[in-house]
Amino acid sequence: MTPRPANPPSGSQKVGVVVQMRLDSSRLPRKALLPLGDTSLAGAVLRRLRGVRADVRVLATDDAGAEALAPVAQENGFSVFAGPKEDVLGRYAMVVRAYGLGRVVRATGDNPFVSAMLADVAQDAASAYGADYVGLVGMPTGMGVEVVDACALLEAAAEADSAYDREHVCPFLYCRPERFKSIRPECPPSYRLPEARVTVDTAEDYERAVAIVRELGNEPSDEAVIAWLLSRREGR
Repeated sequence: MTPRPANPPSGSQKVGVVVQMRLDSSRLPRKALLPLGDTSLAGAVLRRLRGVRADVRVLATDDAGAEALAPVAQENGFSVFAGPKEDVLGRYAMVVRAYGLGRVVRATGDNPFVSAMLADVAQDAASAYGADYVGLVGMPTGMGVEVVDACALLEAAAEADSAYDREHVCPFLYCRPERFKSIRPECPPSYRLPEARVTVDTAEDYERAVAIVRELGNEPSDEAVIAWLLSRREGR
């Protein structure tokens, strides 16, 4: 295994929730600003991520996003960091260095029902196994996060040269098991619903999110969201 970059300082324990968000989605333009209950899609994402164990919370975006999203970030206790538009991996590396992070909880702006509890389960797994990368499996798409060791992320940023790796951040790590310890634990049984979807990528996804909030309220619990999804699967 090659030596890890020295920055952040060895042994840093600072945890950062870093959520990537942009305004120019090709399938659903400016979706971050779409209304969702008493806030926007972006506001719903950030509000749920406030519950994740972390020392700092950062919205990592580009210049246009930084200007448009600053008010909702401030409202939810997130700092705003503007970095490269297309090079998302590079953007994350810049955040790691700027905030001296030892661990990154990577979230995306597509997921207004992301689970803080599942994020903490993933963090516990990272600590227990000394993993460079943790991604839970089995829950509805859109409820999970990825937990990444900051030094491993910096190594990826220094070496990755494909557009896919630069855009998607973590494949450089979990596609190289000989170099990085990556684990994908099953989610807790009460969350197991792998065929369900609560991410927002299309107009249909957005309509589903609106329906969930309309029926369950502005800040539905994980349990309520799972029950709603189960009721639709079972035709009740």
